[in-house]
Amino acid sequence: MISIEERPKSVEKRSIPGHWEGDLIIGKNHKSAIGTIVERTTRNVILVPLTSTDAETVRKSFAKELKKMPTELRLSITYDQGKEMSNHKLFTKDTQMKVYFCHPGSPWERGTCENTNMLIRDFFPKKTDFNDISRKELKRVQKLLNERPRKTLGWKTPAEKIKEVLR
Repeated sequence: MISIEERPKSVEKRSIPGHWEGDLIIGKNHKSAIGTIVERTTRNVILVPLTSTDAETVRKSFAKELKKMPTELRLSITYDQGKEMSNHKLFTKDTQMKVYFCHPGSPWERGTCENTNMLIRDFFPKKTDFNDISRKELKRVQKLLNERPRKTLGWKTPAEKIKEVLR
């Protein structure tokens, strides 16, 4: 396990795209969940449908979504110490991405993802049963979030910023 303390300073400064933060949003009665992955520089959001929160399902689902991104945008992901990322070595093998872990009880070390999760809750309030949310609906919300202008991006959208990076 690689501590966030070993993460390069350029990741903290958001000077190089390709570094992500990940988390789960747990649904009603802890019976459903979605994954959230946010690129730190562009704030590009990927919403990941999950059939389970076990480590193998999360690893495969996150890897599948991230492997759709160009290699230069797959450098690292920062995650909390939840059991769902216990297969981090296989995740790294699948994606070639380093996995950095936050300190226990320190969600601010993944502040971009935590902020994004609050935006997602505008669409899916607490007690949402994610088993009732279609992949199409999840991707619709993902698109809306990526087309939402952000003050921190000089009122550009994450979609615009990621296009700039890929030019």
